[in-house]
Formats: sequence, structure tokens, C-alpha cells
Amino acid sequence: MDISVVVPVYNEEESLPLLYERLKAVMDTLKNSYELIFIDDGSTDKSWEVLSRLRDQDKHLKIIRFTRNFGQTAAMAAGFAQAEGKVVIAMDADLQNDPADIPLFLAKIKEGYDLVSGWRKNRQDDTIKRKIPSRIANWLIGKITGVKIHDYGCSLKAYRAWVVKNLSLYGEMHRFIPALAALIGAKITEIPVRHHPRQFGKTKYGLSRTFKVILDLITVKFLLSYSTKPLHFFGLPGMASTLIGVAICFYLTCLKFFYHVHLAGRPLLLLGILLIFIGIQFISLGLIAELIIRTYHETQKKPIYVIREMK
Repeated sequence: MDISVVVPVYNEEESLPLLYERLKAVMDTLKNSYELIFIDDGSTDKSWEVLSRLRDQDKHLKIIRFTRNFGQTAAMAAGFAQAEGKVVIAMDADLQNDPADIPLFLAKIKEGYDLVSGWRKNRQDDTIKRKIPSRIANWLIGKITGVKIHDYGCSLKAYRAWVVKNLSLYGEMHRFIPALAALIGAKITEIPVRHHPRQFGKTKYGLSRTFKVILDLITVKFLLSYSTKPLHFFGLPGMASTLIGVAICFYLTCLKFFYHVHLAGRPLLLLGILLIFIGIQFISLGLIAELIIRTYHETQKKPIYVIREMK
């Protein structure tokens, strides 16, 4: 299989027939074998019935149905797991992504890139609710992760198979895929893509997801920098706190023995002792995290490296 197209679906019964027609029109013009994988993420409308009818008439389709709504990350992970193509393309089902852009992604993959991310340069969404929060989030994610692309939120992306097969997605990590891919050594670029106004239904996201992005970003930063050495994350503030606490206590000890200053009731003494205990707790937490990480890798047989190819 040359190309797999992965499409998470949640209550998009009206969009699906049009999306299928446009996807098939584009894929049939390519001289590649392909499959279309639609994942029904617990839709409450007739999305599954629509997908089933399409599957009956086209064997290029694979359709997956969840027992309930698990979220876009889970849907993408399921699609990636089932994909057999050498190149995997992910996109939304709401017709805002344009299948006509797919050849542009394939061209970039042929240039040697491992992940090609779409950039909705002329985004057709509400400015206050969607564009401004997205720009802030993209700037923040790029600043913290060091992987600077314009549009983390664009679902339209192309991947080499080895990238998606080595991604561990959970929670709501789909929006951080470029950063996670960089962690395993993927060569990343982005291209401007067309973006259309939503024709049917309404968006499943609002301003509330901004707070989720911030929380997930903390997790991603930890994974990028400290997933195999958590003691470095907890140990540095622990050592700093301990040293400051010891310095305060040493200073107060000198005052007591050389200048006979009474220390009872002094807030500085309590602060010094508190900082020492906080430092010890941070270092202990780091050691526990080291044990957990080692147990995880050893029990899962999960390697700490990723092989791109072997000849």
C-alpha cells in the first residue's frame, strides 16, 4: 500500500458524501495504491450509516466505529494503527481541509521530509473564538517545544509510516504531533493549504480548549526534555531549594554562635527549614520518577531509540 488517508469523524453525516467524492477524485488521479480509513468517534447522528453505505460500494474504504466518543487523538491513533500505507495522510471530515492539497504533501514527502504539516494561511474561522487563541497557542507551543511551525492545529498532515508507527498518542496529544515527531528525529516542514468555511454542522471546539492546550503543553515539554531523565527535571529545583535552605540555616547558625542572636520565632529560620524539606522532596520525587521510567521501558520493551531504515 502506498498511501493511507486517515479521517476521524464525529457527527459529520452531511459532510461525508462530499468528502468521499472529493477524496476519491483526487486519489484516483494518483498512480498509487491507496486506502481511505474513516474512524467514527462515537457519532450520535447517522455518520456510521453513511460510512457503511460508502464502504459497500468502495473496497478502498476501511471504517472503524468506537463504542463512544473517545476524542480526536484516540481516533487518529486508531487510524494510524490500521494504516498500511508507506505514507499516511490525516485530515478532518468537516470539508474545511481540501483533498486537492494532497498531491502537494506527497511532493514534499518525496523531497525527503518525514512530516509535512499544513498551514491554514487564510483561515476561514471566527477571529475571536478561533484565530486569536490559535495564534497564541501556536506561538507558545513553538517557543516551549522548539519546533516552530505556524499551525499546530491543522489536522491536514502527511507522515512517513515509520513516524506514525512510533508515536504514542493519548489524552489530547494530536495537536502536538510535530513536537512529538521531532522527539523521535523526524524531518519536518510545512506548506500553506486551502481552508474552507464550514458548510455543515458546527465546530466541536471552543475557547475552553485553550486551557487544555496549556496543560498538555506541560506534559509535552516534559516528554521532549526529560522523559528518559526525570531526575534532571526534579533534581535541579530540589538542589537549588536545598542549597538555599542550608545557606539560610548556616547564616542563622553563625548569628546564634558568634553574635548570640535569638532565633526563636524568626520567620527566616522557618523558611530555611522549609526549603530544605522541599528540596529533599523534589529529589525524592525525581528518584521515584526514574524508577517508574525504567520500569515502563523494561516492562513494555520500549526502546529509547527509533530506527529510520535498515539495509
